[in-house]
Amino acid sequence: MELAPDPLAANDAAVSPFEIAGVIEGVAPKTPLIFCSPHSGRVYPAEMMAASALNSAEIRRSEDAFVDSLIEGAAAHGAAVLVNRYARAFVDVNREAYELDPAMFEDQLPDFAIARSARVAAGLGAIARIVADGQEIYTRKLTFAEARGRIEAVHVPYHAALARLVESAKAAFGQAILIDWHSMPSAAGRSASGRGADFVLGDRFGQSCGGRVVELVERTLRLSGYRVARNNPYAGGFTTEHYGRPSEGVHALQVEIDRSLYLDEATLEANSGFGGLKADLNALFAVLSSKQKG
Repeated sequence: MELAPDPLAANDAAVSPFEIAGVIEGVAPKTPLIFCSPHSGRVYPAEMMAASALNSAEIRRSEDAFVDSLIEGAAAHGAAVLVNRYARAFVDVNREAYELDPAMFEDQLPDFAIARSARVAAGLGAIARIVADGQEIYTRKLTFAEARGRIEAVHVPYHAALARLVESAKAAFGQAILIDWHSMPSAAGRSASGRGADFVLGDRFGQSCGGRVVELVERTLRLSGYRVARNNPYAGGFTTEHYGRPSEGVHALQVEIDRSLYLDEATLEANSGFGGLKADLNALFAVLSSKQKG
């Protein structure tokens, strides 16, 4: 996958909301592994940019840049790899679909909207008010019709595809192991422990994923020399909460990667550590696959 540093401005609905690799429709999956990258999308539709106060560099501050490239090798190990192509700032698929801030809209939100949550209060609902460093995105208020259009075009089909992958894995193996891949600012990793964490594993404090899966990921990363924390400061988002049902055979784990391992956090360009990290992750994927093939 080419590392394209610049966002793609889309002028119409021709861009597919997601890409899936590693599985063929109608063919049973090779493993129960499902890898997702919900926040690495680089498509910023023209209508969004026209309403934005930010330029093409500033708008990218919320991206989990290049996480899609870091995990692409999992497909060769039998995992289904689902990548959201649209930017998190456009619509965040790791939120409830209608988790919206009423203050952002010129009209009243419907009763089913989730107007009060910690994520909405932070400005990071399904339609974000700010980018990750706190800059306001918009120069005007949006309409609910705009939000609904984004949700129906991106959020709904992304989760429909993910739900199908989960059901297909369960049908073939009796379980699905969903790993949701993210990146975190290096400062967040340092807050996780005194020495700092290279990876933070979020299983909602044991509620969304079986312990054996989490322990295997943690042990493999530690053997590669990485520092690993659990659930602090990230315990998991909407995806882990919504899909993680270990008692029903669906395990969901969120993995946060310290961006400074592979990225210049100021320029969002890959640094010299990118290749080594990707190789270490491919080794992890091989371990996970070898343990899950049935």
